[in-house]
Amino acid sequence: MAGRFAPRTTRAALPHQAAADRAAAPGAEAPRTREWTPPAPLDLRLVLGPLRRGPADPTFRMVGDGTFWRATRTPAGPGTLRIARHGDRIAAAAWGPGADWLLEGLPALLGAEDDPEAFVPRHRLLALTRHRRPGLRLLRTGLVLESLIPSILEQKVTTDEAYRAWRHLVRRFGTPAPGPTADLGLHVMPDPRGWAMIPSWEWHKANVDAKRSSTILRAVRVARRLEEAATMPLPEAETRLQLIPGIGPWTSAETLQRSNGAADAVTVGDLHLPGIVGHALADNRDADDEEMLNLLTPYEGQRHRATRLILLSGRIPARRAPRMQPGNIANL
Repeated sequence: MAGRFAPRTTRAALPHQAAADRAAAPGAEAPRTREWTPPAPLDLRLVLGPLRRGPADPTFRMVGDGTFWRATRTPAGPGTLRIARHGDRIAAAAWGPGADWLLEGLPALLGAEDDPEAFVPRHRLLALTRHRRPGLRLLRTGLVLESLIPSILEQKVTTDEAYRAWRHLVRRFGTPAPGPTADLGLHVMPDPRGWAMIPSWEWHKANVDAKRSSTILRAVRVARRLEEAATMPLPEAETRLQLIPGIGPWTSAETLQRSNGAADAVTVGDLHLPGIVGHALADNRDADDEEMLNLLTPYEGQRHRATRLILLSGRIPARRAPRMQPGNIANL
């Protein structure tokens, strides 16, 4: 039945994945399954894309047939979620101790709690982009730490540097994901104790400086309190995260956009976003944070959605300076 999850394996729900399931080791656990029918157009790539931390993210994969795989650590334990479209239905399968938790949260993950109609475009560019991307929904994972840690790794470095650090640390200190994931190389990130036990030289090898690693260590010490932010209104959630030294508005926004589906969590302090928003809405590629926030004032309550639409519009200013070269502290 749409909207409910089944406590047993349902092969018919994902026939194109039957071979992958058969490829699992003999005696491997059978998946829990669920089907859900979205009430409106849904583009899985647009919705789930923000969870992907680089092309080789060990916690996320999209395979050639359009199936998405996600490995994560839930309150019930590690879990793997496989999501595929079946006509107008979404078919999901999950493995591991966190399987039921992941299936219960499937609609929220895919934007069922999001309200796109609350967004009223005031610029022609945004109206056209929304019309062309009717399947955009803002996801909600309900998990703070899994988005907070990679966001901390992305502070003040290139995305490639951050992606490499995330990949190295998750593969080195995480655990293989439950289910038939061996060929995909999926891993579940460490639990808070696992992050806390990473020795200093491994942070060094991952090219993570002391400032970022110390921020992560402070965060995992109060992981339970930070996870409570997933159910808080945006202002309270921002305050909770920013109590940790090293977590500011940029990091909290990048986290809460994913964990809470926060439509108004605008990313302030980004190197490129103000210029992109300024270029798109006012032909001013030199806009700063203050100008960006002024331009987004008509979208109060929906400023994150507005920036997502701007990024999807393709109206991005051409690069004027050479790309920032990644640093490497591992050789120091």
